[in-house]
Amino acid sequence: MSGHEHHGHEPAAPEQPHGHEGHGEHEHAEHTGHEGHAGHEGHAGHEGHAGHEGHDHSHHDPDMFKRKFWLSLVLTIPTLVFSHGLQEILGLDGPRFAGSEFIPAAFGIALFFYGGMVFLKGGLQELRAKQPGMMTLISLAIIVSLLYSLAVTLGLPGMDFWWELATLITIMLLGHWIEMAAVGGAQDALGELAKLLPDEAEVVHGDSTMTHPVDHLKLGDLVLVRPGASVPVDGEVTEGESEVNEALLTGESTSVAKSPGDQVIAGSINSAAGALTVRVTKTGGETAIAGIMKLVAEAQQGRSGAQLLADRAAALLFYVSVAAALITLAVWWFIKPDDPTFVLERVVTVLVIACPHALGLAIPLVAQISTALGARRGLLFRRRQALEDARRIDVVLFDKTGTLTEGRQGVVAVVPSGGHDADEVLAVAASVEARAEHPIGRAIVAEAEQRGLTVERASDFEALSGRGVTARIGGREVTVASRRTVTERGLNLEVELVHAARDHAAEGKGIVFVIDGEQVLGLVALADVVRPESAQAVSALRRRGVRVAMLTGDSHEVAHWVAKQLGIDEVFAEVLPGQKADAVARLQADGSRVAMVGDGVNDAPALASADVGIAIGAGTDVAIESAGIVLASSDPRGVDDIIRLSQATYRKELQNLWWAAGYNIVGIPLAAGVLYGVGFVMPPAVGAALMAVSTIVVALNAQLLRLLRFEPR
Repeated sequence: MSGHEHHGHEPAAPEQPHGHEGHGEHEHAEHTGHEGHAGHEGHAGHEGHAGHEGHDHSHHDPDMFKRKFWLSLVLTIPTLVFSHGLQEILGLDGPRFAGSEFIPAAFGIALFFYGGMVFLKGGLQELRAKQPGMMTLISLAIIVSLLYSLAVTLGLPGMDFWWELATLITIMLLGHWIEMAAVGGAQDALGELAKLLPDEAEVVHGDSTMTHPVDHLKLGDLVLVRPGASVPVDGEVTEGESEVNEALLTGESTSVAKSPGDQVIAGSINSAAGALTVRVTKTGGETAIAGIMKLVAEAQQGRSGAQLLADRAAALLFYVSVAAALITLAVWWFIKPDDPTFVLERVVTVLVIACPHALGLAIPLVAQISTALGARRGLLFRRRQALEDARRIDVVLFDKTGTLTEGRQGVVAVVPSGGHDADEVLAVAASVEARAEHPIGRAIVAEAEQRGLTVERASDFEALSGRGVTARIGGREVTVASRRTVTERGLNLEVELVHAARDHAAEGKGIVFVIDGEQVLGLVALADVVRPESAQAVSALRRRGVRVAMLTGDSHEVAHWVAKQLGIDEVFAEVLPGQKADAVARLQADGSRVAMVGDGVNDAPALASADVGIAIGAGTDVAIESAGIVLASSDPRGVDDIIRLSQATYRKELQNLWWAAGYNIVGIPLAAGVLYGVGFVMPPAVGAALMAVSTIVVALNAQLLRLLRFEPR
């Protein structure tokens, strides 16, 4: 007999062996590794910066803007030196020679087509999309400057704008270079993930190895991972023991022990001295890291409520600035009809300073950085809106099995009798159970090994159908069985065992007795193992003022025992899979915003109906697809990290929105010339500089999000 069906160890709670059966919650205890990502096909890379519709810069290369900026700066210098307009303003008498008056025009026109063409193309794209924005405004400003300056150079009375056109384009290129470098830096999270994957792998061929490109590996191939090397693909260890650092997936810095039968993920590092032989189980777009990269890319390209607000503000600002420019033109033409240079200068300055450049960067850059930070912490946002909503969570509802607990049986107490020692009772039980395949037997053996106890070799192993197991140890016949067996044999239990059995049964724990012949040596109580980090997770959320609730299909006794261990007051027990979404609705009934955390296929409806669905990364594909956020590890402390990151992200978005839009409240009137009466007139180049400064401030403020510190684990 296999021993897989022998245990009839029934907890004294209602007829639900081990607290799982009948509810389907035990299903996901079998999921190992990180299969939740396997279904995400494709190797997500730089699929475009999550940007602003209507003024998308995703195709722009920061190096291109860098080159254009430096060459434009070189071309700007002679434009400034030979500009008559600038010399008149500064009271200087610059170099003069035949034809020198055309030098600013020549360099200005060259700058217009070399440095300004990127803005003109962007403006044309915005107009075609019927979404005018920053590129359209910049295009208007440089076109007006070019045409007026060209007219002056050809004889129209007035002061040319060549030097202002040159400085305007150069400053705009500088601003875009900074923007693209910042966005590109934020997207480097994907690039860094990709770098973790080695290009080649050592494939085992008999007694030797040969180096092959990783993309040539096939399912079933055996690869050798030497100490210090990266694991090239997802696979199963077939030979060797070592420790592997999986921080790229889980955010945990502690290495994980690996031995034959364990799963490893592509990009993790063999951090100990042992070599591992790994059988390839997933390649290319099916690997866990490819799934992570796809999720990060999707989140960075998604749009949140704050982004939509920024888009509307940018579009509105375009119409406001055009209206302000027309009003400025009308007013100053009426006041100073004999000075068209001054009038056009005011119009150009208004158009330049009102460019919603910083608005276009305000939200996408923060989102890029926050999703990158989250990925490094093991927090994967499938939808950016979920990241934004997480800051407003009132209640976190945890599914118990596989989330707060490990979904496996574990020894929680050993009660000896008759003067025996607890370790002695456990060692005897483990010796009998060593060949058993039942979860209770495995739990007893694992606990004995953890305590360093000696497990003796047993003989004549036999499974007692529905009751337990028996074997001979050193000539003694020892049985590990349920209370039913004790009763059938008419064995006496000492008072301490009777009380202990009653107390543990009242908490829904499974109980087995260790019997040596006709003497009961003691009992072993088992329960679903509570994750050691679950209590910290609950405590952190409660300190934040967030209510914590738990739901489970287990009995009330089991549920309340786990809740008591973790300090949870709100418990939904004996909930059928189809009723989990109802529990979410009950919590939402008073207006509370609920986050649901689960990992099983029967959690999918609840994850989808919650305000924020959070899936444990080791769970099923269905659960992950139903959630907006994925915890790559199974550590529930990640929920507090999500809220912390969400709040910090939202603060940065608001700060950037206020700065990007707010400076126009002062900037546009100044550009229009409201302080002309007190002698202050803002030149177009100064307006361009202020606009560029606003972009730099927004970019730097977003970078400060990188200083966010999470609670140490």
